[in-house]
Amino acid sequence: MVDTLLLTNILAATVVAGTPLLLVALGELVCERSGVLNLGQEGMMLMGAVAGFIAALTSGSLAVGVVVGIVAGMAMAMLFAFMAVTLAANQYAAGLALTIFGIGLSAFIGAGYVGQSLGGFSRVAIPLLSDIPVLGRVLFHQDPLVYLSFVLFVVVYVFLRYSRGGLLLRAVGEAPEAATANGIKVLTIRYVAVAFGGGMAGLAGAYLSLAYTPMWTENMTAGRGWIALALVVFASWRPERVLLGAYLFGAASILHLVLQGLGWRSPTEFLAMLPYLVTIIMLVLLSWNPARTRLNTPLSLGQPYRPGR
Repeated sequence: MVDTLLLTNILAATVVAGTPLLLVALGELVCERSGVLNLGQEGMMLMGAVAGFIAALTSGSLAVGVVVGIVAGMAMAMLFAFMAVTLAANQYAAGLALTIFGIGLSAFIGAGYVGQSLGGFSRVAIPLLSDIPVLGRVLFHQDPLVYLSFVLFVVVYVFLRYSRGGLLLRAVGEAPEAATANGIKVLTIRYVAVAFGGGMAGLAGAYLSLAYTPMWTENMTAGRGWIALALVVFASWRPERVLLGAYLFGAASILHLVLQGLGWRSPTEFLAMLPYLVTIIMLVLLSWNPARTRLNTPLSLGQPYRPGR
């Protein structure tokens, strides 16, 4: 009985820890499928976190905080899109600049709110489903943003695999010149994809400051934006693998707490670095089969595009 309860708690915590990674990685997946590589995930998440927290604290509404966090992420993404899509600037440089800008701006805006906290989202049990042994508590006794992440995963999966919009998105990411020749508005689709990625990053940041740890601290993303970028590659640009990878990294991020609770004697610094160690190992494993990576990579990823040139 105790073992079952422990397993249930670990799996439930894994879902919670993996949710921000799932959200930001799904957004980046859609963005990269359009051929745009945005390295500004960390900055957009931090802006979503600080903007969502301040909005929720001042308005008294967590829903307002979530909306403001999404808008903040999208605003940052539009700044990147102007540089990388409209001006056709180097996407790597623009993304890194966005991250640096977001880290600094979020610290400046949130300086007066460090250490303050609020009542975050409460868990909501879905009747009947939450009574299922083990999986009921893991999947159907979570906060509303976790349920929203499930819905968004299904939406992205169906969109990419079965919809005409998903086909157009992939066409733009694979061959923008051919897409333009067939009357597809490449820049418009890329703008929409970047905006969606920014909104998802902002939502992931808002989840951190409103649900995961309902407070604001500088650099509270702790590298999750970079892990999400690696996760998209690890998943070979497939949403179902993003889901699996997000929860894998989520499990790694709470493993040090589990081991400490079980009496494992090891430096806390070593255990805390496990999620990043897992990321490195996965990237090394991917490098062993570069042919598969090239096969799944959008052909125009990271390449600026100007119609008619």
